[in-house]
Amino acid sequence: MQKFSVGPVSLPGPKGLFLIAGPCLIENRRMAMEVAAELDRIRKQEDVRIIFKGSYRKANRSSASSYTGIGDREALEILREIRDYFGMPVLTDVHETSEVELAASYVDVLQIPAFLCRQTDLIVAAASTGLAVNIKKGQFLAPEDMAYAAEKAASTGNKKIMLTERGTTFGYHNLVVDFRGLPIMADSGWPVIVDVTHSVQLPGAGAGVSGGDRRFLMPLARAAVATGVDGLFFEVHPDPATAMSDASTQAPLAEFGEMVRALMQLQRCMQSIREEFHSR
Repeated sequence: MQKFSVGPVSLPGPKGLFLIAGPCLIENRRMAMEVAAELDRIRKQEDVRIIFKGSYRKANRSSASSYTGIGDREALEILREIRDYFGMPVLTDVHETSEVELAASYVDVLQIPAFLCRQTDLIVAAASTGLAVNIKKGQFLAPEDMAYAAEKAASTGNKKIMLTERGTTFGYHNLVVDFRGLPIMADSGWPVIVDVTHSVQLPGAGAGVSGGDRRFLMPLARAAVATGVDGLFFEVHPDPATAMSDASTQAPLAEFGEMVRALMQLQRCMQSIREEFHSR
């Protein structure tokens, strides 16, 4: 497994599970700082490594009327402020090669959205910055094919690559996570993450918006931890019902600490079981 660091976060790291967490979209400074402050508290209390995530602009929307953001530079400035104030690495998405240079000057990780995971020029441009790159698996892609996406990034000499599962299209308006895909992606040699939030989406099922069912966040996350992933991806919001995007699937901020505690306990339990098994 390729090892590297993103700021103070080592991957895959000696302490097991790490998290990518934060709001779907940087809606305003107050909300983003509130989420970051709670994540900072959680990482210290639970001794868990966290990369803060937030999209500075949403390019992939169900409807032309969907909200896309407060403005690129304003949102990116907030992400940089979070990194500098809390000492947490930050991640954001890029959608076109023309966005890469600007976004890279503010963040530590560039993320390739699932629908764009085959866009060679975008992956190469992101990796060429030297920043860590998180490539989400397309809902249409077989897990073994993610090795080719990683190879595109690695061709630049950048070895800081992560691969993220976020569900596979299962008929109309539905996704399913095939857990066989996690060890298959891990065979490529890169850290594997499960995007819990987007895996419980019901794409386009909400009359022009993506629906979803957050009841399944923890069952899916527990299954991912038991399978042995390197990290989990959660979108978190102080009041998900009022979120400007992914309102049906973001985790409530007030509940997130308990969720993380339970998952870290499970991770430690599974690690003990694996160690005992391998010692026999």
